[in-house]
Amino acid sequence: MASVSLSGVHKRFGDTHVVRGVDLDIADGEFLVLVGSSGCGKSTLLRMLAGLEQPSSGSIAIGGRVVNDVAPRDRDIAMVFQSYALYPHMTVRENMGFGLKVRGAAAPEIDAAVADAARVLDIVHLLDRKPKEMSGGQRQRVAMGRALVRKPKVFLFDEPLSNLDASLRGQMRVELKRLHAKLGVTTVYVTHDQVEAMTLADRIALLDKGVVQQVGTPAELYDWPANRFTARFLGSPGMNFVEAELRDGRVFAPGVDVPVVAELLAEGTTDGPVWIGVRPHDLRLEVGGAAGAIEAEVDVLEPMGWETHAHLRVGDARWTARFDAADAASLTPRGRVRCSVAPRSARLFARDDERALYRAPGPT
Repeated sequence: MASVSLSGVHKRFGDTHVVRGVDLDIADGEFLVLVGSSGCGKSTLLRMLAGLEQPSSGSIAIGGRVVNDVAPRDRDIAMVFQSYALYPHMTVRENMGFGLKVRGAAAPEIDAAVADAARVLDIVHLLDRKPKEMSGGQRQRVAMGRALVRKPKVFLFDEPLSNLDASLRGQMRVELKRLHAKLGVTTVYVTHDQVEAMTLADRIALLDKGVVQQVGTPAELYDWPANRFTARFLGSPGMNFVEAELRDGRVFAPGVDVPVVAELLAEGTTDGPVWIGVRPHDLRLEVGGAAGAIEAEVDVLEPMGWETHAHLRVGDARWTARFDAADAASLTPRGRVRCSVAPRSARLFARDDERALYRAPGPT
C-alpha cells in the first residue's frame, strides 16, 4: 500500500487546458473518488497517475517517490477500465494470470495468486470459462481479479461499472466496498455518478472544468458544500435554488421568507443579493411557526411508492420536494402548498461567485 500525492498538476492538449493546478493528498489505504461531469478532467487525472499521460507541469508521487518519469509498469499500480479488456481466447484463469506471466513469475506463484484472487471475488467456479460464456458482472469481477493478482500499491478504477445495468451496479458497489475493507489497498476511483461517489468514497474530490471544487467526506460535501456547483451536483434530486435577498437576518424571495442562523454565516457576510438553497428532503408540509415559510404552487406529482416527489413553482423557480406518500396524498396539481424549512437546513451562496456564505459548525 502507498500514499498518493499530486502537486500543482496541469495538463494541456494543445490550447485546451484540461487539468488546472490539482493538489491532492491521498492517504495510505484510502478510497478516494474523483467525480464530475463528462469532460471535467477526472479520467485524464487517473491516466496521469497510471503513467498513460504525462502532466504538462506539476508532480505526482506514489509512496513518497515522484513518478513523473517512471514507466507505467514500474509504478506498482493496477488499473481497471470501463471496458473489461479481457482476452477472448483465454480462460478466466489465463486472463487473470497473464500479467504475472509476462513479468516472468513462476507457474506455482501464478496459480496461487489466481486462486487467492478468485476466492476473494467468488469466481472460483468461473476459472475455466472464457469471457463470452459470462455475464457483464462476472467479466467485471475477472477484470478486478486480474488487477488483484498483481498485489499493487494502488488500485485505479476508471468508471468500471458504467457498462452494467442499474441493479448490477448496485450489487457491484457493495462488492467493491467489501473488497476494499478486506484488502485496504489505496484506491482512486473515477466516476460521473454521484451515487457511486457518495456510497463508495472515504473522501470525494469533485472536479469541474479541470479544477477541484471541494475535497472531503461524502457527508461534508453533501451537508456543507463549498459552492453552488457542489450543492447542485450532489444529491438526487439536487438542491433547490432561488435568487433572494438577505436583509435584517432573513432571506426574502417571491414565496420565500426564511430566517438565517447568524452564527453560521461566514465572516464578512453582509445584506444583499444571495442564492438560497434547500434540499428536497428538508421541505416539510406544515405551517412554519419559527421555521421558514415557502409558498409554492404544485406543478407535477411523482408517486414513488414510499414517498412522493412534488415538483413545485416557487416564484419563477422550479423546486422539487420529497414528501412522505401519506403527507402528499392531499396534494393536487395547480394547488397551493405551504412548506417549512428549518433555518439550519437552508444554505446561502453569493450571487456573484457562488461561494458558500456559511461555515460548517465545529465538533460538539
